[in-house]
Amino acid sequence: MSKKLQFGLWYSFRNPNQWSVNSTELYTKHIEQIIRCEKIGYNDVWLTEHHFCEDGHAPSILPLAAAVAVKTKTLQIGTGVLLLPQHNAVRVAEDCATIDILSGGRFELGVGIGYRPEEFTALGVDITKRAELIDEGLDVIKRLWSGDAVTYTGQHYQLDNTKLSPLPTKPHGPPLWVGGFAPAAPKRAARVAAGYIGTGEMVEQSKIYLDEWDRINLTERPRLAGGHFWLVASKNPNQTYKEIAPHVLYQIKVYNEWLSSAGQALFPEISDAHQLKELGILNCVSPQQACDLIGEYAEETGIERYYTWTVPPGYAVDKMNECLEIFAEQVIPHFQ
Repeated sequence: MSKKLQFGLWYSFRNPNQWSVNSTELYTKHIEQIIRCEKIGYNDVWLTEHHFCEDGHAPSILPLAAAVAVKTKTLQIGTGVLLLPQHNAVRVAEDCATIDILSGGRFELGVGIGYRPEEFTALGVDITKRAELIDEGLDVIKRLWSGDAVTYTGQHYQLDNTKLSPLPTKPHGPPLWVGGFAPAAPKRAARVAAGYIGTGEMVEQSKIYLDEWDRINLTERPRLAGGHFWLVASKNPNQTYKEIAPHVLYQIKVYNEWLSSAGQALFPEISDAHQLKELGILNCVSPQQACDLIGEYAEETGIERYYTWTVPPGYAVDKMNECLEIFAEQVIPHFQ
């Protein structure tokens, strides 16, 4: 029997110059697709943040989450992830409470530490303080969501009898998640009793998270979300691969540029679209192969929430609908 999973969509709203369309059209098409996917059986949507990107990568995901909230009825709406050190945590607590209210309690806050120096510089944030900022920020958010008046003296936040209003729909607020690739991310997730969000090869990170959870001896149940970087179910996998590979190759090259400028690495250098298949980055497969790959991934990582990128940067949003429907009809039921 297959492990029961929830399935999610992952969006960045990118609009690369070589394939660019009108921004209003792009955003509208994405929201329409999200509404459509809710109706055919998807459980979650995750929105990811970066700033000052040439391709228009979504910089403002809380307004996007609010837009999704008022257009949907059942989807869980998560940030995967919001770069908390680049935000004021008090405002994040307020904004997320409002989104949670708009959605009827369907919002989830996933945060990350950030890594692109140019983002921190432009936003006036010292990148060397990002670990302190995310730790204090999470502490402040959790305290404000408790409903109590908060007096707090930290390195970066000072509050004097501050009480949040209105409060989120649930006691103690929306579910929290922490994402990231470095070992510090799953450890941080466990320390604050949050879920851990990963992607791609995350067996090691899952183990770090669960070991830290056990070490702290938390009474809550650990939560893991992740998935293949790209997994597309298609009735013609080879043709689908041929069509979307140039767009995924673009995406990987951009990530490699960003990460190398930050002194990090996630992917090997890739110059040819065929390498995406060889390295397991882009999986265009039959529905049965998708079931097999997801089952193996869930077994290896311990995830209970599976998500993968939804629309390749610059690829027509509507052209992904058929593959999303195939996935909903022939893959999702296998794990229900």
